[in-house]
Amino acid sequence: MSEQDKFSLLSKIEYPADLRRLSIDELPELCKQLRQDIVEEVSTNPGHLASSLGVIEITVALHYVFDTPNDRIVWDVGHQAYGHKILTGRRSRFSENRKMGGLMPFPSPKESPYDTFTCGHASNSISAALGMAVAATFDKPRHVIAVIGDGAMSGGLAFEGLNNVSSSPNDLLIILNDNDMSIDRAVGGMEKYLLKLDTNETYNRLRFRASRWLHSRGYLNDDRKKGILRFNNALKSALAGQQNIFEGLNIRYFGPYDGHNVKELVRILRQVKDMRGPKLLHLHTVKGKGYKPAERNASVWHAPGRFDAETGERIEEDTTGIPPKFQDVFGHTLLELAEQNPRIVGVTPAMPTGCSMNIMMQAMPERTFDVGIAEGHAVTFSAGMAKDGMLPFCNIYSAFAQRAYDNIIHDVAILGLPVVLCLDRAGLVGEDGATHHGAFDMAALRPVPGLTIAAPMDEHELRHLMFTAQQPGGGPFVIRYPRGRGVKVEWQCPMRKVPIGRGRKLSEGTDVAVLSIGPVGNTVQQAIADLAAEGSALSIAHYDMRFLKPLDEDILKEVGERFQRIITVEDGVRNGGMGSAVLEWMSDHGYQPRITRLGLPDEFVEQGTVAQLHHLVGIDKEGIIRSLSAPH
Repeated sequence: MSEQDKFSLLSKIEYPADLRRLSIDELPELCKQLRQDIVEEVSTNPGHLASSLGVIEITVALHYVFDTPNDRIVWDVGHQAYGHKILTGRRSRFSENRKMGGLMPFPSPKESPYDTFTCGHASNSISAALGMAVAATFDKPRHVIAVIGDGAMSGGLAFEGLNNVSSSPNDLLIILNDNDMSIDRAVGGMEKYLLKLDTNETYNRLRFRASRWLHSRGYLNDDRKKGILRFNNALKSALAGQQNIFEGLNIRYFGPYDGHNVKELVRILRQVKDMRGPKLLHLHTVKGKGYKPAERNASVWHAPGRFDAETGERIEEDTTGIPPKFQDVFGHTLLELAEQNPRIVGVTPAMPTGCSMNIMMQAMPERTFDVGIAEGHAVTFSAGMAKDGMLPFCNIYSAFAQRAYDNIIHDVAILGLPVVLCLDRAGLVGEDGATHHGAFDMAALRPVPGLTIAAPMDEHELRHLMFTAQQPGGGPFVIRYPRGRGVKVEWQCPMRKVPIGRGRKLSEGTDVAVLSIGPVGNTVQQAIADLAAEGSALSIAHYDMRFLKPLDEDILKEVGERFQRIITVEDGVRNGGMGSAVLEWMSDHGYQPRITRLGLPDEFVEQGTVAQLHHLVGIDKEGIIRSLSAPH
């Protein structure tokens, strides 16, 4: 079948205005073609698949009914927005999605006027959309729609937004995409509540018609509306024996409906489109809908990598003789430690597979806790267990841990509680871009009193640091490590305690000292070896600092006394990071070497492969050699 025949409708659509020229009877076929286009593209250019497949009909219906981009659609977590990208002028460039210089991995107003807000992290859509809805009352009237999943609805910010929605004058429409999933299976009371929630469609239709009739005759003005809603909700609750949480907040509730019936969705959206006041439309969907492999195992197909679009066979990487991923070393080591130490428990905010805590979860389900998309709660929940004698390993992606900054300070650090905070995906993560880079953890956490902050150079060091962190009297302990593979094929070494605040000298030298922290130290080692192989006379000392806090002052004193030239290398922001810490120590102790700091610049780094981004910011082998060889 030719491209034109296969995508006969989709090929006609450049922007939503073209979509709105189709008849409603053509929309199911368009959804089928859009779904097929995403599957084929993502099979060769990996990205997030199952989430976008699950909202195809919602995406088409929203752009069909509403006047985008004048009307605002705010997506909650952009991995569900591939269909939105294709329908809003980016189909011809979709093969460049997540690539350096190509389409951004998540919707961004920097890229398109149809992208109304940044949406790399969950649970912010209701708050942002409410702000836009309130702004519309001061400016040009427009419809505002927030699209949020049941997993993201478990986040605290979503509840804060809902609470404010009920008290601020607005006409916001919230689409609740309920697929019983986030990335892994959704958990918690909200998920169970949504599965049971039901409102009769006939009741909703009659209520809607009645409200329009009352409005048309002036009986239902804004002053009377809240009182009538409260009375109606109380009466309905008494009859049904169940209070609807949304209507309890005076947010009109519609549903649940089939989120894959695009013609019915268009009808419903047209009905509620001009209704005054906040409202929520509850839609049941299937993550991965329309592609059987993704429907059967949505967690795996959330971001499946390359695969054969026709057969559904994933193209697995040959890992023979290749070091494991840092996350897998963490997962296996955590289980090993938990088997030895009965006080150890595992905590993760909705990422057991992503961080490999599923390894311990399968072996010790009673000692592992997936708390849903709630990073702040994950930290404070861990603090509560630590306060009463447990030893939590709380694993959060570095970029997501930004949302728990107050909890780390207020609930862990002040009391000095023995919470081991494991920051996965630290440093540049690659194709997920600026919203997901773990760029700020070292600079943000370094000023917090009482924290121990460490970064392993390899898998052996990760195991040693995890072993050290669970020793008695350790207090709050932060271990950061990157996405991807390490350097040790034989990673299962015996574990030993590492002296807190002690680094290690990896090579002797007399001309320049390089101080590195974390896996980028391996790149430094390669750069030094290459310079020696090329016959360079430069004598380079290399120190793996290992700890950002406390710093190894013996190493710093030795370096300050012996070297006039120092280079620091880190895979976090330069401003406030390890290089800044070294500068401060040298100044405080009267040393005046020339210090060059290599790290991430004072700007947001966009998407690309990790290798491309390391080259871009100058912390790859070439950049380090260039800094070492610079005139001095």
